[in-house]
Amino acid sequence: MKTRHLDKIAINVHARRILLTILDENPVLEQILRESVSEVEAMRAIKEWILPRLKKNPAAEAFYLRKEHSHELFRQLNWEDFAAIRLLDYIGHAGEAYPDQNIHGELAVTNPIKMMWLAANRGIGGAKPDFFLDMLQLFRQLNGKLKPETPSREQVEEWMSHYPSGLEPKIAELREENRDRIIRIFIEKIDNGQIKNKRYFFEEGMTLAEKKQKMNEWWNERRFHLNFAVRSPEMLNELLDYSLDPDTMDILYAAEEKGIPFFVNPYYLSLLNVQTPGFAVGGDLAIRCYIIYSKQLVEEFGLIQAWEKEDKVHPGEPNAAGWILPSHNIHRRYPEVAIFIPDTVGRACGGLCSSCQRMYDFQTGRYNFNLERLKPQESWNQRLPKLLDYFRNDTQLRDILLTGGDALMSSNGSLQRILDEVYNMAIRKIEDNKTRPEHEKYAEIVRVRIGTRLPAYLPMRITPKLIEILTEFKKKASAIGIKQFVIQTHFESPMEITPETKKAVQLLLKAGWAVVNQLVFTAPASRRGHTAKLRKALNDIGILTYYTFTVKGFKENSANFTPNARAVQEELEEKYLGRLPEAGISELQNLMHTPENLPDNLKNLRKKNNIPFLATDRNILNLPGVGKSLTFRTIGITRYGRRILQFSHDRTRNHSPIIDKMGHVIVIESKSITEYLRQLENMGEKRDEYKGVFGYSMGETEPRMPMYEYPDYDFDVTKKMTHLELEEEE
Repeated sequence: MKTRHLDKIAINVHARRILLTILDENPVLEQILRESVSEVEAMRAIKEWILPRLKKNPAAEAFYLRKEHSHELFRQLNWEDFAAIRLLDYIGHAGEAYPDQNIHGELAVTNPIKMMWLAANRGIGGAKPDFFLDMLQLFRQLNGKLKPETPSREQVEEWMSHYPSGLEPKIAELREENRDRIIRIFIEKIDNGQIKNKRYFFEEGMTLAEKKQKMNEWWNERRFHLNFAVRSPEMLNELLDYSLDPDTMDILYAAEEKGIPFFVNPYYLSLLNVQTPGFAVGGDLAIRCYIIYSKQLVEEFGLIQAWEKEDKVHPGEPNAAGWILPSHNIHRRYPEVAIFIPDTVGRACGGLCSSCQRMYDFQTGRYNFNLERLKPQESWNQRLPKLLDYFRNDTQLRDILLTGGDALMSSNGSLQRILDEVYNMAIRKIEDNKTRPEHEKYAEIVRVRIGTRLPAYLPMRITPKLIEILTEFKKKASAIGIKQFVIQTHFESPMEITPETKKAVQLLLKAGWAVVNQLVFTAPASRRGHTAKLRKALNDIGILTYYTFTVKGFKENSANFTPNARAVQEELEEKYLGRLPEAGISELQNLMHTPENLPDNLKNLRKKNNIPFLATDRNILNLPGVGKSLTFRTIGITRYGRRILQFSHDRTRNHSPIIDKMGHVIVIESKSITEYLRQLENMGEKRDEYKGVFGYSMGETEPRMPMYEYPDYDFDVTKKMTHLELEEEE
């Protein structure tokens, strides 16, 4: 009923002018729309017009009919094929309605040809300019006016040069100035009694120089940064030298009233520019958007839903993927791996990222920054081995990811206990297998991962004692057959890679743990060349790239959201620079085996193949259903120009068999591509450098790099799945 009402609303002058441009550039389309007596007739005529174009390329026809699809076939599609398939999909899905979680589940109806027909013949239909701009570029893609242009290496490297690394001397000097300013403010607040701390205080009679010296010593301690973390908008603005504008402060005050936590440690705050010289303008935007909350997040807080449905855990009941879990401490999506979240300070982080996937948990208070209350209770030591029995008694689990929150927020003692119990569980699983017949043996633990953002947020956490714990664990775990030890971290910007970070990563690598990165492809991180530069900066210090994630969530994350079309564009137009030739792929396999040599090995491999970085990450989206994928088609578009994507699961990896019952996953994007481009312009970007983004209406998940595959066993693992419950078909 609401849709029929919107159909009778006139389009505005701006929309009308764009429509006239579309009709002027496409006489056949204009004739079809003007002469058709209904939108149904118009759709039939457009389909007859488009289908012969598709038949020119057998790969495109097979792709459209879903007879076959793969990343190799996807690369055979030409620019016109993309447009033809999208138009045919628009027609094939016309009139369908989908719950739009960006507007709390209201139905969004897709019928672009109807909106075009109504607009062309009656000046109505309610479609907005962003809709028509998307359609304009679609028909330009079809008629050849919008052409794909793969940027040259020189162009990509020129874009990369816009983003300095935190290791550059000029940037390091800025950070020292920021640190000195923050220290000066803390000294004043300790002196006047505004800050009182039993651990961090000045002895009576200390001179200003002595206080500064003491502060500089404290700056290298993680406890100092956690104790002095910013928890209010006023303190945030003061430590940033009152550089936040009134509109931003209004949003932050509203966030405080809503109950959104603030927690930014002084070290990370020192990475933000205050007085920004020309060479660093815009360099910190990808960091800044993690600290400064958006208006949309504030409005939605309290209404936020879990994006990944399998993260909703009800003990003893199957989650969205069908896995039965014992408690909120374990999350699971895939057969081989499960996440373990301890009841320690590891449920907190070194700071709160504005687009955190667990923001819905902060609504309930289950996650918070009351570090004292988060310390483990006496019962935790008893619960820990029982929870890990879940891994021991599962047929397929071979990979445990310790995370949170942030796994390295746990104290050394807590982390030691967790790793000891993981080791004990792994031994028991091996012993249990000795009594099982051939072909009925369970998967044994072969990979242990620690999820942490502290190398970026708080590198002071990487201490000699921590390294001792990690080194000892690897030594004894390797002896029982565990082969892969991985620190899974999250750097968002090359500006986060500082001298402190480089030192921390070197220590982790020397402990024998490979370090891999997961990037969230926020709007600032999606700027031309930014992700490419991050890959290079990470490789330079020995970090491998693992995933580049599209931003998850609905309206609360819309300010940071980057359309999936841009993820595909980045993959094909920038990341291509880091792809190894087929002959070099085999060399990747050995990179994880000797983490201590990663910086030199990455340097040599890049030099040998004359590439600036290694593109070992996959651009993907964590689906709101189950799993990760970038296999999608644009099957619809709202009257606001927000695209409706139909995702398929990534069949190149194992999933819960529930995906065979789920079918496709629908995602309605949070913003139109035109809105995204306007946002980039406000960041100083040139819109013309992104114009091809409209054409990327499909994606296909990239192959997984061989070094990230699980090692083989010398026995056959049973096909049986445990802890799984699927609804029976009626």
